[in-house]
Amino acid sequence: MSMMVSMEQILASYDDRAPLSHASTIPGSWYTDARIAELERLNVFSKTWQLVARTAQLQKPGDFVTTRLAGDPVVVVRGSDEQLRAFYNVCRHHAAAVVTEACGQASILQCPYHGWKYGLDGTLKGMPEFDGVENFERADNGLVPIRVESWECFVFVNLDPEAVSLKEFLGRLVKRIAPLNIGHLHYFDRRTYDIHCNWKVFVDNYLDGGYHVPHLHKGLNSVLDYKQYTIENEDRYCLQSSPMVASDEDAATGATRKGDRAWYFWQYPNLMINCYEGYMDTNYVIPVDADHCSVIFDFYFSDVSESGRAYNTESVNVGNRVQEEDLGICEDVQRGLKSRAYGAGRLSVRREAGEQLFHRLLAADLKTQSRLLIAT
Repeated sequence: MSMMVSMEQILASYDDRAPLSHASTIPGSWYTDARIAELERLNVFSKTWQLVARTAQLQKPGDFVTTRLAGDPVVVVRGSDEQLRAFYNVCRHHAAAVVTEACGQASILQCPYHGWKYGLDGTLKGMPEFDGVENFERADNGLVPIRVESWECFVFVNLDPEAVSLKEFLGRLVKRIAPLNIGHLHYFDRRTYDIHCNWKVFVDNYLDGGYHVPHLHKGLNSVLDYKQYTIENEDRYCLQSSPMVASDEDAATGATRKGDRAWYFWQYPNLMINCYEGYMDTNYVIPVDADHCSVIFDFYFSDVSESGRAYNTESVNVGNRVQEEDLGICEDVQRGLKSRAYGAGRLSVRREAGEQLFHRLLAADLKTQSRLLIAT
């Protein structure tokens, strides 16, 4: 039905100026219409700083990591001069991926298709059997660069050459998170979830101010002082935070979620950083299409030695259980968003200010830059 409605009408159907006490969510069509998903690819994920690697993966010259961002293949590499660089992972000859492994070490980047070779700085070093080709400038045919910057233990890229710096994009999040010393934690494990829901459904679920925690996450709820749960919005981030309480109601959760306070940071559009004492996990949400997303969970601990393995593994399992609880409800929400019975929902003033910040930032990106796509 939404395909019969123009993009102008769909975008105009959300009032991003309403105060929280009068506000509604973005409409259901924003989660289900393929045109919105394409607009997000072009105007959100192609223009924001996106997490692509850990700094620990790119420490030595020749270290590389590959990924895909907004449909484009990307490679990030540490150069011989110690500089961090990123490129479109596309050979300038016939467009094959130059680097085909997820991560590794190389002194030269050689395309497996026709053997073209590129240096770690992206310059074209060799083209087999290319004698006699005229009007070809080797200097103009290196790998196409992408902006890359690092912060704490994370590496980000941005496909937009005109975008603000990573530090400016993160804003006051940098100072707010600094006291937690997340850069001193060590990577331990990864879990990836493929979820039958729009990426925004997962973000909404994260940003509901703990609203769903007592109902959906009994174990987690047992260690949080839910009534003292706070929500702070600033720049492009939301911090949800709660005092911790000792509890043996759920033994595994009580044993692995410790400290004075739980810290849950969301950075627009799709990165979450969750911190407890001696622990961090990051959630990175990747849109697949209007109905599907992938979420990558990376787990970090203060102690990743063999003596801490059992504890860390139990902690990852607790995180996995929470995620499994969220997965089912997110997929159920996606089904409901398509119902003729649903248009948009109201927001809780006490709990859902973070969700409104997300919707406002998204609307700003989609409404101000959508004219070209609508015109086509």
